[in-house]
Amino acid sequence: WADQVYSSGGIYMQKDSKANTADTQTAIFSHKELNCTWQHRSWGPPTDPEYPWGFFIYGEKGVLKGSVNKYEFIPNDGKNIISQDVLFEREDYPEDINEEGIELHVAAATRAHMADFLMAIETDNRPVADIEQGHISTANCILANMSMKLGRPLKYNPTNQTIEGDGEATKLLKRGYREGWTHPHF
Repeated sequence: WADQVYSSGGIYMQKDSKANTADTQTAIFSHKELNCTWQHRSWGPPTDPEYPWGFFIYGEKGVLKGSVNKYEFIPNDGKNIISQDVLFEREDYPEDINEEGIELHVAAATRAHMADFLMAIETDNRPVADIEQGHISTANCILANMSMKLGRPLKYNPTNQTIEGDGEATKLLKRGYREGWTHPHF
């Protein structure tokens, strides 16, 4: 969990759109020894044309660039770059080509996750991408959107599932339920 999440942004470019999703957003996820910055914008050219929808991790040994199409690690000295393009598996799964709505660039990863999940059930182990990791990733995105909406940093307490010192933000953690249903914690 991030120690603090702060985000800003809004609908700045696509003002005539029916969408209510920000077209511009920057979020900072503060951890004890690391700040992670995420930026979203649906206008202008990408920072790196090779990675229009990607991530960059800057480390002391180099930069890792990744997207749904490829990745590469570029050491600080620029030598011995490690890279790989997306695995399509067209030869092993030719039916992918004709499947309606399939995202070919993630089909191999989806199959690998499904196989890993079934193996985790068989061996009574956790899958490589378990529900807890998915919950933390999703919750941090929700916290960033809440921070943008409220215009202030948020400190989430995962133990008691509240925003520390911020009752208004804590109320945003739940949504209304259909009649006859209640939230188990609120």
